[in-house]
Amino acid sequence: MTEHAPHALAAALLPLVGGPGNVTSVAHCMTRLRLGLADRGLVDEEALRALPGVLGVVDDDTYKIVLGPGTVARVAPEFEALLTPGQADGLAARGERLRQERRERNATPVKLALRRIANVFVPLIPALIGCGVLAGVNGLLVNAGLLPGLTAALTAISSAFMSLIAVFVGHNTAKEFDGTPVLGGAVAAVVVFPGVAEVTAFGLPLTPGQGGVLGALAAALLGTWVEKRCRDRIPATLDVLLTPTVTVLVAGLATLYGLMYAAGSVSAAIGTAANWLLTTTGALAGLLLGGLFLPLVMLGLHQALIPIHATLIDERGSTVLLPILAMAGVGQVGAALAVYVRLRHDTSLRTTIRSALPAGLLGIGEPLIYGVSLPLGRPFLTACVGGAAGGAFLGVFAMLGDPVGATAIGPSGWALFPLLAGERGLAATAAVYAGGLLTGYAAGFAATYAFGLRKA
Repeated sequence: MTEHAPHALAAALLPLVGGPGNVTSVAHCMTRLRLGLADRGLVDEEALRALPGVLGVVDDDTYKIVLGPGTVARVAPEFEALLTPGQADGLAARGERLRQERRERNATPVKLALRRIANVFVPLIPALIGCGVLAGVNGLLVNAGLLPGLTAALTAISSAFMSLIAVFVGHNTAKEFDGTPVLGGAVAAVVVFPGVAEVTAFGLPLTPGQGGVLGALAAALLGTWVEKRCRDRIPATLDVLLTPTVTVLVAGLATLYGLMYAAGSVSAAIGTAANWLLTTTGALAGLLLGGLFLPLVMLGLHQALIPIHATLIDERGSTVLLPILAMAGVGQVGAALAVYVRLRHDTSLRTTIRSALPAGLLGIGEPLIYGVSLPLGRPFLTACVGGAAGGAFLGVFAMLGDPVGATAIGPSGWALFPLLAGERGLAATAAVYAGGLLTGYAAGFAATYAFGLRKA
């Protein structure tokens, strides 16, 4: 099975997950094929893990098959095309009920809430990446005084999405929490509407964008709650007229006269706390954040931090947490390289490392996690050591007044270089970040080489 045969891989996957009748939904993120399954007892997990092209599986609220970046985007539509549309549609309701029952049995309320919040923001990542890269390129052109006729256009293109991100957050929030998406977007749009500057709340005029993505999230959650109450109480003949009107009115007023102010205060507090954490306890904070982030990636909970990153970018222009957290993937690369060197005779594992390493260098860690370190056990822990070392390195420089930030969410590893931001210019910031990369690689490699593999 090769990465150039997505149809063949999809066809091989389908019978191993119980056939088309067992699949109720198909979706994917950057690395994982996410399947809703009616009966997970029909999955041949041993054969699935052994299938060439499969880097790992995660049995969670949805059944996730790790295929790696690029590959999963090609396999998902091929897999979906193999399903019988009528059959899949007929099983959707049953599959949703079974998934809900599974979530209620196996997940805590906090874990479920984090996943649902993550589901709001994950679909926004491609736009965040694209606009962030363009913003970084535009910054380089502006600083170099090149192509002045183009930079204004690039500014508009790269900034437009971020200026309206609240609307997309509101739309996705309502969709995730079973409301009407366009009503969630309409309520959240209040947060960024320029006319809010004419509104006074708590004796102070509001500022467009006040509260940012947190305000939009809260507004859409409230709007969804109001909409559901309206649908339960308003007669069907009046529902189409009154429900959207009451939803927008009640949630809109609450947003203007409460949520924007409260969310703005929370957003400012997040920015202040992140700055204090790194400038006061930078080395320790970096060590803990870099060392503990890999388990979050393994569980898929790392996406729940996206609202914090987005808030920091909105408040401060960059997130100082992302480069530190990116060190977890750096340690993972160092650990994989040590495994590659030590296990010279394990051809299959070395092949997996070679195929997954490019993604790891770009900060996408799941292929190496599920294909290499987690199956071996100890290298997963020693990879965390590498992440802790790289995080501590960046934390020390944050304490010295050279924090490394990222202007967008999504890429990490080497791919983060175009998005870096710092107080002393891009060159100095890039040098500090490169030092963190080298430290993480070296520590992950050394710890794994010395302690990560059992002696033969």
